[in-house]
Amino acid sequence: MPTALFLSPHLDDAAFSCGGLMAQLADAGWRSVMATAFTATVLPVTGFALACQLDKGLGPEIDYMALRRNEDRTAAAILGVTDLRWLELPEAPHRGYPAAAELFGAIRSDDEIWRPLAAEIAALVDEMRPDLVLAPQGLGNHVDHRQMIRAVLQVAPQHLAFYRDTPYAIRNPNAVLNVEASGMHECALGITDGLQRKIAASCTYGSQIGFQFGGPAPLAAALREFAVREGQGRPAERFLAGSNAALDLLSGSH
Repeated sequence: MPTALFLSPHLDDAAFSCGGLMAQLADAGWRSVMATAFTATVLPVTGFALACQLDKGLGPEIDYMALRRNEDRTAAAILGVTDLRWLELPEAPHRGYPAAAELFGAIRSDDEIWRPLAAEIAALVDEMRPDLVLAPQGLGNHVDHRQMIRAVLQVAPQHLAFYRDTPYAIRNPNAVLNVEASGMHECALGITDGLQRKIAASCTYGSQIGFQFGGPAPLAAALREFAVREGQGRPAERFLAGSNAALDLLSGSH
């Protein structure tokens, strides 16, 4: 059974970005593993981290990350993920980033989270020997996405491909990559069979979709329209692959 390891910064990124591929690989008999980096519950919740929670209508008594992990579990079941890993590292608001603007600015000089994240990813790769590894391109410039990219490049797993971070890619089609594109090859993977499951899984992230998309109906419309645009008329997801082997695996996955 071939294995695909999907690396997600937050509890929703992989599903929003490449849930179609995830679903279709599962249907084709692959073992799909979804590993999310920044999933730790940090208590008490204060400052900007608390503000992020309150902005979504969740009171301070709610264990925000436990709620999000439950959403992730439901999404994984819809997508056919057979192995779900939460790496329990703290999100940026718990690492000294005090405002929304700073989440998309310079990485703090004291933010070394990429080091333990690289160790976690290396352990996953060593354990699973994945045939394909998927990581974010860093579109949108979020510090957590960029720190994951740094960790992934440190590990340098074989058969690596990068997915287009959604909804950032929807909001800004010209968003700057945070991976070196030279030597990379773009692949558009048809997701006609997986699109509806991608939408259904994305809708399970109820704590996020109001903030990110405006609700389930706008989410479904946005993901559907974006997929058609990515495939120039047919539903697709686009990837950058660093090797012909990764391209072949992606091309053969549908």
